[in-house]
Amino acid sequence: MSAFLWRGGLRALAVALCCCGGLLLAPAGEAAERIEVRDTRLELQDDYWQLNAEFRLELTPRLQEAVNRGLPLYFTVEFEMTRPRWYWLDEKAVSASINYRLSFNALTRQYRLSTGSLQLGFATLAEAIGVMTRVRNWRVAERGALKPGDTYLAEVRMRLDVSQLPKPFQINAITDREWTMESDWRRFNFTVEGAR
Repeated sequence: MSAFLWRGGLRALAVALCCCGGLLLAPAGEAAERIEVRDTRLELQDDYWQLNAEFRLELTPRLQEAVNRGLPLYFTVEFEMTRPRWYWLDEKAVSASINYRLSFNALTRQYRLSTGSLQLGFATLAEAIGVMTRVRNWRVAERGALKPGDTYLAEVRMRLDVSQLPKPFQINAITDREWTMESDWRRFNFTVEGAR
């Protein structure tokens, strides 16, 4: 009788450990999906194709702590357009990216968002992320880069660029899912108006 209870107790313990292990792993699996593409729009303005996009981004607690301790985070928005061809490989018509640097200055107690030569200061992390996740009037190509009448496959995504982090943090990014953040590619077909 005691052997039966011992085996039953072991089974119950194994089931409980599996359930707890599943709960512990669930948040880590979701870490890569903390960026979501919410909206994309491509328009022709002033002889340039301009992209407007909106993302939802939720930093993990570990990434928030890293920024608050002075470690800059680098985010990249990538955009590509290809023209399908039945007789050959697809033609890549447009490829563009924007790089953001998100940091905290302990002296001024401000969050800083930099892209190219533009730098902006914010009182809160949420404000800085809010600006970074709303891409407006981004010139991705000149008018002549896309042929009138053709249909293209457009793709956009945002990701945390761990390759720009210091080496110890790059190693963390390999082993810790909280350092892995990227959206899925948002794909949409786009037909250029006008006759060929």
